[in-house]
Amino acid sequence: MPKKKPKIGKPEVHEELKGFDIKINEFGEIVSNFEIDKLNKFLDENVEDLKLKDIDEASKEEE
Repeated sequence: MPKKKPKIGKPEVHEELKGFDIKINEFGEIVSNFEIDKLNKFLDENVEDLKLKDIDEASKEEE
């Protein structure tokens, strides 16, 4: 089975995450050029948490 060819260039990212870079170093640690708090804030604002959605629906069914 042939190996996948690496993509050339940088992927498209959201405007607020321009310049975001993340890598895994030789020790298996995640290294990023953004602060974790800033990244978490962005994710909280822009990504729906499916686990919390299920909890909200379950609480509505109980009422």
